[in-house]
Amino acid sequence: MSKRYDVIIRNGVLVCQEGVKTADVAVCDEKIVEIAAEIAGDAKEVIDATGKYVFPGATDGHVHFNDPGRTEWETITTGSSALAAGGGVLYFDMPLNCSPCTLDAKNFNAKLAVAQQDSLVDYGFWGGFTPKNLDKLEELAECGVIGFKAFSCFSGIDEFERADDYTTLVGMEKLARLGLPLMVHCENAEITRDLTALALANNKTTVRDYFAARPPITEIENVSRMISFAEETGCKLIIAHISTAKAVELVTQARMRGVDVCCETIGHYLILTDDDVEQLGTVAKCSPPIRNTANQTKLWAKLLNDEIAFVSSDHSPCDPKLKDGEFLKVWGGISACQTTLSSLLTHAYHARKVPLADIAKLTSQNVNEIFGIQGKGKIAVGYDGDFALVALDKEFTLKAEDLFYKHQVSPYVGDTFRGTVTQTILRGTTVFKDGKIVSKPIGKHVRPNK
Repeated sequence: MSKRYDVIIRNGVLVCQEGVKTADVAVCDEKIVEIAAEIAGDAKEVIDATGKYVFPGATDGHVHFNDPGRTEWETITTGSSALAAGGGVLYFDMPLNCSPCTLDAKNFNAKLAVAQQDSLVDYGFWGGFTPKNLDKLEELAECGVIGFKAFSCFSGIDEFERADDYTTLVGMEKLARLGLPLMVHCENAEITRDLTALALANNKTTVRDYFAARPPITEIENVSRMISFAEETGCKLIIAHISTAKAVELVTQARMRGVDVCCETIGHYLILTDDDVEQLGTVAKCSPPIRNTANQTKLWAKLLNDEIAFVSSDHSPCDPKLKDGEFLKVWGGISACQTTLSSLLTHAYHARKVPLADIAKLTSQNVNEIFGIQGKGKIAVGYDGDFALVALDKEFTLKAEDLFYKHQVSPYVGDTFRGTVTQTILRGTTVFKDGKIVSKPIGKHVRPNK
């Protein structure tokens, strides 16, 4: 008697941990149950993936969906839809810029309630780490946060205070006992504050003035200091959105001597340069700033040498009105969660011949392993039936109307990508296909397996 499955994907090129192979994959009860050159049997749904590459569904470890509280910027509905349109099946939402911030169990549960109702794809949450909530870290851990997020400098939101050295030391000691990581936005608070104040006092507010107010040393110094705290306390440390190759070197050196530290980078540091930002304007403002071409070349070398653990989007949208004005003064944040996978296929695989299996690791496998998320991130028996079907050589030019964000704004509008996501499947259910959302919200909360 032939077997009966929920879904069979036939004739696709699977992008697996060991490389690529043409094979069928079957899903039953949301899990991958068989992978074979040809699967005998029937299914409720058979997907013909001939000519498509089947990636593990992507995980974005760093997004700001701003829900609840700042839904005029983005919502979990719009953000998770955009993620699915880019091949994403799981995101980790930051504890800001929602309002109130995710600093205790009450606020965590308020965000969870929204996600349970509105999230198209699976989700996890970061807990906040500030001077005001050191006594709430344990209760947030009980809620199931995947880790904690801190800022070494002003966060941009008054209610999410920067972590001073005392907070960092005492908090890291707690997190080491809890077995959860701390991700830090690393920019020196005093230097960025005073250089910015000096620039404003002298009416220097252009894009180049902004770069000058946040020079590479602000990141490099702070990464070094955070590593020292982690080495002393035994806390697992993740450097957020690393932008300088020299800071990556510090992470690599620390890992070699046994410190539990890694780093993520963001697509725009690999794709855009300071000259591009000068042309694009405030739509491409972010913090840390996008650096010059020489640094970008070195950052790519670090990525290709496995010194960067995963690539996220740092999707940080706002009301477009907050981007109107002088560069130094406007809101900093880039909308990008819909284009991470296609960006890497374009700039890593097609332009630099990075193996597809490595791109799958950078966008899915590594981030799930780092955070202890079981059953996510690989095409393997026993894992969730999460897939992104990609027409690897198909080009598309991004149009504003293609974006699922609340505000159809991105520095990549008008860019041409090579590698088109045609279908996204979450636990065996198609959520996005051929440019359209085709599912109701079915996302589930994931927790780390400590």
